[in-house]
Amino acid sequence: MRMPLFALVLFLIPVAAGAQEKEVIKVPGSLEGLPFSSAVRVGNMLYLSGQVGALPGSRELAAGGIAAETRQAMENIKQVLEYAGSSLDQVVKCTVFLLDIGDYSAMNEVYASYFANDPPARSTLAASGLALGARVEIECIAVVER
Repeated sequence: MRMPLFALVLFLIPVAAGAQEKEVIKVPGSLEGLPFSSAVRVGNMLYLSGQVGALPGSRELAAGGIAAETRQAMENIKQVLEYAGSSLDQVVKCTVFLLDIGDYSAMNEVYASYFANDPPARSTLAASGLALGARVEIECIAVVER
């Protein structure tokens, strides 16, 4: 059976439309000299690099232990999301890396305050070391519409 030309064109349009370009997002002043981006957007998906609890524009961790570092990491995530045109409400998946799994409860209490309604999917694991000697690092995947 021969496919009509218009049907072939309609069949190929989604293939061409599915070719998504990658947009690299670098929040000004946040990654000076580092070999990675704040986030990468492909289509309407936004993939954030992991965020530790470093104070904005520095490599100094927030003082006060796991709760303070988690709060700062989440604020850093909010900043990247907003810069890229998204928000915490659009996060669909997070991965949390802890230096010590014993910090799970304290991290979770702060983390949960940022996702009070409809929290994203999440994985949490312990690592043998994190950047800057951090106790927590969080990466996210979000939807962005613009």
